[in-house]
Amino acid sequence: MQDLPHRRATYADLLAAPPNVVAELIAGELFTQPRPRNRQANTYSVLGGILNPRFQLGTGGPGGWWILVEPGIELPRAPEVSPDVAGWRRERMPTLPTEAISVVPDWVCEVLSPSTARFDRTDMLSIYASFSVGHCWYVDPLARTMEVFELTSGKWLLAATFKDADSVAAPPFAVHTFSLDALWPYDAA
Repeated sequence: MQDLPHRRATYADLLAAPPNVVAELIAGELFTQPRPRNRQANTYSVLGGILNPRFQLGTGGPGGWWILVEPGIELPRAPEVSPDVAGWRRERMPTLPTEAISVVPDWVCEVLSPSTARFDRTDMLSIYASFSVGHCWYVDPLARTMEVFELTSGKWLLAATFKDADSVAAPPFAVHTFSLDALWPYDAA
């Protein structure tokens, strides 16, 4: 029996994905994963809420960034990726596009879950490196940890780790400190 040639996924395939999954089109292949559970969704919403006033709006911080939750990013060889949270320096992306973003983010954050951790730590990290994303954070709400990576000479280097209620000052947002336990308010007594 002869193998049939593999058909490359298209944008139409992405649009046809069921509404109960997150779909990404990467290098002609459609990847789907379950929608985030409440704790993961809350974690990246809160993180965006911590960073947005200071780094996007300039309230109590330097401003100069766009901070977006689940942005649609279309890049060559990876037409549609959507990190949980991403940021762009305004000097590189002065205005926020009305359609999908075609500028490589300066920073991405993936909020890990049992169903996405393997994909985020391997496939997505490689894709982010191939496009020279400068910083990647992994936040794990179940383990209550955060890992900070910096891309140096094409390789990801672990720059810092945080746990529980540690005080976080991490690149590229090291000028502002926040308590990591703000990302898991559902654990409060």
